[in-house]
Amino acid sequence: MFKRSVQSVKDIILQALREQGLETPLHQKRLVEAWPEVVGPVIARYTLNTYIYNQTLYVRLSNPALRADLSMRRQELTEKLNAVVGEQVIVDVRFG
Repeated sequence: MFKRSVQSVKDIILQALREQGLETPLHQKRLVEAWPEVVGPVIARYTLNTYIYNQTLYVRLSNPALRADLSMRRQELTEKLNAVVGEQVIVDVRFG
């Protein structure tokens, strides 16, 4: 008898994404989309743009007071966003 290697569909898809180099962009997209969920609807309303560059999430806000407040909570936001994705995608958050 031969032994079969049984894998879940999730594992097969993740392996294929990893081999094609698409796993990291997928995690980055999920993290950017998680921004409104993590910060809430009020802060999300003042968010103009979010993107990731060199493991840093850049967030453009329309309210300077909110920008200053969130700058003091950068580490907390980084941890929460990475936890939502389940991987360490970013190491910092910058506000502009």
